[in-house]
Amino acid sequence: MAITVVGSVAFDTVETPAGRRERCLAGAATYFSLSASFFTDVRVIAVVGDDFGPEQQKVFDARKVDTTGIQHRPGKSFFWQGSYMENLNEAKTINTELNVFAGFEPSIPASYSDSEYLFLANIDPVLQRRVREAMPTAKLVGGDTMNYWIKDHKPALLEVLKGLDVLLINDTETRMLTGARSIALAAGKIFELGPKILVVKRGEYGATAFFAPKRPDGAERMAHRAFHVPALPLEEVVDPTGAGDSFAGGFFGYLASQKELTPKSFRYAMFYGSVMGSFVVERFGTDRLQELTREEIDHRFKLFRELTHLD
Repeated sequence: MAITVVGSVAFDTVETPAGRRERCLAGAATYFSLSASFFTDVRVIAVVGDDFGPEQQKVFDARKVDTTGIQHRPGKSFFWQGSYMENLNEAKTINTELNVFAGFEPSIPASYSDSEYLFLANIDPVLQRRVREAMPTAKLVGGDTMNYWIKDHKPALLEVLKGLDVLLINDTETRMLTGARSIALAAGKIFELGPKILVVKRGEYGATAFFAPKRPDGAERMAHRAFHVPALPLEEVVDPTGAGDSFAGGFFGYLASQKELTPKSFRYAMFYGSVMGSFVVERFGTDRLQELTREEIDHRFKLFRELTHLD
């Protein structure tokens, strides 16, 4: 089943303790689509400038990602510069240039209309809502956001949440969105806003999924409806920039590859999300995803399972 993702295709300049890389291919939609492509067909809606050329297009073509929905506009692509020199778990933004992304108006190709899965990556919630409303038949809809949208554009974001099945955000954003100190309490508040599943990305501590109680009165204890996966201990993290988006791609990609959505498939999706996040951080930008094989993915999935086995 095909996934349509709307988000940014960008260039990043990143500095970490492992080194520095100038203008590497990046962006939320880029990481998501490459990650998800190992499991299912992926279609991208984005905008790029004149600096996106054949070299960048080859990266998508190699993974057979459908780029019909990528608009090409005169000017430069979205650009972000950040540093992880102080904290590998949190980027310090040095420079952001929206460029052609500032005037982005998502357009959905007719060939994308039968997509059963939709992911609204981290962009303006007004644009997220527009795409969601244009694809009302999507079977499962997920979304991401960030502190900027939560702080300064919350009313628009709340409208987006009404149309989401799954929300994927980090623990800081979860608390900011709800005002709750506890992640479990925050999950309950988010369920009231629309999503039925909350996936909290927790960096080096893994990720936790919360599922809305089945009982309409909400009496079922939240602790009984949660599932946690750890992060794989890595000797070195080169570039954490795309970890969250790659997690989301692995998570949704695996779900889209299944004939039906069951509790087991969601648990497996959490593991595959963590697997994809663990790979992307091993190189700058999308380098690791470009050379990755499905055999490597399945082998690391096995390592994750062994890591969590009690017996």
